[in-house]
Amino acid sequence: MRDPKLFHRLAAEFIGTFWLVLGGCGSAVFAATVETDDGFPVGIGFAGVALAFGLTVLTGVYAFGTISGGHFNPAVTLGAALARRVEWKVLPSYWIVQVLGGLLGGLVIYVVARGRAGWTAAGNMAANGYGANSPAGYTLWAVLVAEIVLTFMFLLVILGSTDDRAPKGFAGLAIGLTLTLIHLISIPISNTSVNPARSTAVAFFNGDGAPAQLWLFWLAPLVGAAIAGLAYPYLFGYREELADRPVRDDALDVRGGRDGR
Repeated sequence: MRDPKLFHRLAAEFIGTFWLVLGGCGSAVFAATVETDDGFPVGIGFAGVALAFGLTVLTGVYAFGTISGGHFNPAVTLGAALARRVEWKVLPSYWIVQVLGGLLGGLVIYVVARGRAGWTAAGNMAANGYGANSPAGYTLWAVLVAEIVLTFMFLLVILGSTDDRAPKGFAGLAIGLTLTLIHLISIPISNTSVNPARSTAVAFFNGDGAPAQLWLFWLAPLVGAAIAGLAYPYLFGYREELADRPVRDDALDVRGGRDGR
């Protein structure tokens, strides 16, 4: 079977990121705080939103991981490139389609949400933020640290679960559950980004200060991912550094003294 062409890989990243935003942010917008007519809460709450984000990545990785690697996140692509799991030459293309796919997901959420009488987008599009825009009022520095550390751990799990030495067939489950846990920790802190495309997808629809704070939700995830991508081979060895998947760069050679011996 031939490896997918770049077009196929970009299509997978576009659709996967669209699905992540629609499923994750959509659950926050549509289902988090629903009440019955007599005021009884039937929404899914923070835990439900966290699970929704995890499920979108879990299903996306199993559906598209063999095509594109299942990144759906510019930070993941950067970390994978630094860990030599994906070719550097595809990074700009991956980033572009991830952002565009996310924006399409945000647009669909916006269009559907406007169908509810009295709904306004300002402050109601599950945007990320700090200070007054943090769900629990966390400061810029608290959000910065949380996003860097959580993205770092997310990338370590991704790189570890997709390593050739890892058990086969469980990467999607590990990645999805990790993203769920990350959201359980940090929704009150920042509404949880760890993904610049997810943050960009809803910031401009949300307004209310979110676009001006978007820089942090690019900077922090990219820093956390870069640290993980650089650290992983040194922490856990070079053996079978490149996974046998379509995103493998055949120009990279793990032999010649870099086989872990």
